[in-house]
Amino acid sequence: MTGRLYVVATPIGNLKDITLRALDVLKSSDVILCEDTRRTRKLLSHYDIEGRLLSFYEGNEGRRLPEVLEMLSEGKTVSLVSDAGTPLISDPGYRLVRACRERGIPVLPVPGPSAVVAALSVSGIGTDRFAFFGFPPKREGRRRRWLEEAASFGGTVVFYVPPHRVRRFLEEVLEVFGDREACLCREMTKIHEEYLFGRLSEIAEAVKERGEMVLVIGKPSQP
Repeated sequence: MTGRLYVVATPIGNLKDITLRALDVLKSSDVILCEDTRRTRKLLSHYDIEGRLLSFYEGNEGRRLPEVLEMLSEGKTVSLVSDAGTPLISDPGYRLVRACRERGIPVLPVPGPSAVVAALSVSGIGTDRFAFFGFPPKREGRRRRWLEEAASFGGTVVFYVPPHRVRRFLEEVLEVFGDREACLCREMTKIHEEYLFGRLSEIAEAVKERGEMVLVIGKPSQP
């Protein structure tokens, strides 16, 4: 009998932000695939869950794939989690899900926290039409073209902000997007969470700390 793969959302900060169903699925899983076993072990220990952890991240996804597919073909229940939030959103897992679909192995979502959705929900910026662009490219030329593509989208745009070059990146965004309405969410659900609202120029001037950040930018102003 073929097993099944669960794609399980986990907290983005506060460990209480996990669903009852997610806890049940993790408890019943034969194997839990995770990016960082230390980080996932902290979550499992908090809820007294003793599960077999197997590292599964961008660098080893290709090598792990045959092993995981073999487990599933043997009828095992496998859960895929990321370090935080919903797996596959700028995280590894696409190849595994696709391979399962091609082999007729059930893939089931266990929905929950997502940094993108959380940021949109508190931004006060229109969410009827939005696009998520993930993390920016590291190379300046590619990043510029990437920003120009994002700026051409006619609705709300969401980015993950690189934590070590926040001010410079926001200045680049301002150059390409113009001074649009925006919201910067930093360390959401954690002790030092912070939310900055206003124009991009105001946010670029106000931001002082590093951390995990999501930037929400409104659509171009109507003439």
